[in-house]
Amino acid sequence: MNPPAPDPVLASFPQPFTALVAGANRGIGLAFVRHLVAGGQARRIWAGCRDPEAAGELAELAAVAPAVRILQLDVTDEQVLADAAREAGEEGSTVELLINCAGFLHRPGGPQPERRLAEVRADWLQESFAVNAAGPLLLAKHFERLLPRRDRVVFASLSARVGSIGDNRLGGWYAYRAAKAAQNMFIRTLSIELARRARGSICVALHPGTTDTGLSRPFQAGVPEGKLFNTAFSAGRLLAVIDGLKRDDTGGFFAWNGERIPW
Repeated sequence: MNPPAPDPVLASFPQPFTALVAGANRGIGLAFVRHLVAGGQARRIWAGCRDPEAAGELAELAAVAPAVRILQLDVTDEQVLADAAREAGEEGSTVELLINCAGFLHRPGGPQPERRLAEVRADWLQESFAVNAAGPLLLAKHFERLLPRRDRVVFASLSARVGSIGDNRLGGWYAYRAAKAAQNMFIRTLSIELARRARGSICVALHPGTTDTGLSRPFQAGVPEGKLFNTAFSAGRLLAVIDGLKRDDTGGFFAWNGERIPW
């Protein structure tokens, strides 16, 4: 397990800035919020999650960090997204950093990633696409009006290396691979449109590496030594990648160490 990464400076953003993290109640999303709080540069950190009443750790953090405001946010429900964007917009400030961490790979007692074609299920494909592919795009749709038009703004969504078509050597995991590949295409396409509206926009897909979360836990046995990251490390490294992004990087797919991943 890797040590926690230091809190990135995030000097590339206007100071202070507003951030929104979707999927902030646990795992990497919660770690992003902790880093942003510790950095002290955000005037507001919108922490979005589907069920705020069940987000105990996030609520504890919000109780001691005045910058944190919890939002009910479900990337598969457009009405909830519209309400969340309206609530965030009532403060009158723009959102300079938007990070999507919502996603899933399996459900206890439910279908698991497919090892062979015979295990593919239509309902599982649809659910994976709803969260892992359409979710980030719908999030962007509803929060786009809060993004600044002139200053630097980054829209980053957690993808996965297994969503790379060029890097697919093992097969399997049909629903998750395809949904993440679709997300990558959405991000690439979104980056082109956002660039027309906001000259400072950067829109990227990010791979956090194999991180010790509930999503990866059943599949960690084959992870090489030193390649299983804790959430603080992954979030910290990704924030450093975000801070270092240039305008020409928009539409790209980057790993936790800054490496560009093939589509």
